Amino acid sequence: MRSKQLLKNVSGLVTGLVLAMSANAADLTGAGATFPYPIYSKWAEAYKAATGIGLNYQSIGSGGGIRQIKAKTVDFGASDKPLEQEELDKEGLMQFPAIIGGVVPVFNLDGVEPGQLKLTADVIAGIHLGKITKWNAPEITGLNPGVTLPAVNITVVHRADGSGTTFIWTDFLSKANANFKSAVGSGTAVKWPTGVGGKGNEGVAANVQRIKGAFGYVEYAYAKKNKIAYAQMKNRDGEFVLPDDETFKSAAANADWAGTPGMAVVLTNQTGKNSWPATGASFILMHKAQADGLTGRAVLKFFDWSYKNGSAMATELDYVPLPPATVKLIQDSWKANLKDATSGKAIW
Repeated sequence: MRSKQLLKNVSGLVTGLVLAMSANAADLTGAGATFPYPIYSKWAEAYKAATGIGLNYQSIGSGGGIRQIKAKTVDFGASDKPLEQEELDKEGLMQFPAIIGGVVPVFNLDGVEPGQLKLTADVIAGIHLGKITKWNAPEITGLNPGVTLPAVNITVVHRADGSGTTFIWTDFLSKANANFKSAVGSGTAVKWPTGVGGKGNEGVAANVQRIKGAFGYVEYAYAKKNKIAYAQMKNRDGEFVLPDDETFKSAAANADWAGTPGMAVVLTNQTGKNSWPATGASFILMHKAQADGLTGRAVLKFFDWSYKNGSAMATELDYVPLPPATVKLIQDSWKANLKDATSGKAIW
C-alpha cells in the first residue's frame, strides 16, 4: 500500500512539474513598435497577475517587429505603420489594431513649460529640413508672443531605427507640408536632412533630455513619463490643440475600420477642431496559419483580456482604448482568418 501511495505521490509531483513547465512554456513572445510599449507592459503585468501567463515583449521598433513576425521568431509582431493588404497576403499575415495614441513634438528649453509652446506643421517641417535653425527664429517667435525664446541652436533628434512613430510623424508632416513631402516623404525610415539619431522612443527621449536646445518627436506616454516638455500643434482645422486622450479620440472618431482593407487605417491630419494631427493606431501582426494553435489562441486571449480590462490603464497613460464595436469587428476577423495550420480549424 505504502509503495502504491509513494508511486501516486511521485506521479502527482511529476504531473505538477509538467504543468508548471507548460505554464512557463505558455508565456507569450512579441516584438516591434516602441510606441505602445508602455501600455503593453502595463497590460502584461496585470494579465500575469490575473492568469499566471507572462508576455516577453521586445520594444525594438516597428521595422524589427515586422521582420521578426515574418521570420516566425515571435508569436506576434507589432507595427505602427499598417501593412498594405498585398503585403499581408504575400506573407500570410493578418493585422488588427490594439491601441490608439499620439506622437508629440518635444524640446529642451529652460523656462518654457510643457504645452506652452505653439508650433505649426510648416515650422516643424522647416526645423527638420534645416531651414529654421534657432529657437528665436521669427517663424517660431511669431507664433509665441509672450514666450521668451533664446538664441540657441536647434538640435534635431530623430529615430535611427525603422519606426512606426517615424511613420506617423512623417505621414502627418507630408500631408500638411508640401516641401517636407518632396524632400523627406513618409515612411518608417527616411533620409533626414539634419539631426542626430536615437534608437526607439526611449533613445529619442534620452537625447532630447540630454541636449540643450534639442527638438524631437516621441509617443506621448514617453514625454509624460520622462517629464519632457511638449508643444501644442495647429491641426487641419486651424486650431492649436494639446495632446491628450481626448484629442487623440477626436482624430480617431471617423475611422473606417470595416471599410479599409487589412484594417489599415491611418489617423494622421484628420479633420475636427479638437483633433491631434499626429495620431496613430498600433497594429498586431499574426500568421493566418498558426503552427501552434494553442499559442495563437493564447495571444488572442491576452488581447481579448486587454480590450475588456485594460481601458482604464490605457486612459491613465493617455492612450485611447478601442470602442466595443471595433473590438467586435476585430474578433470577427480573428474567427475568419486565424486557423490552426494542422487541423485547419479556427483558433478563436
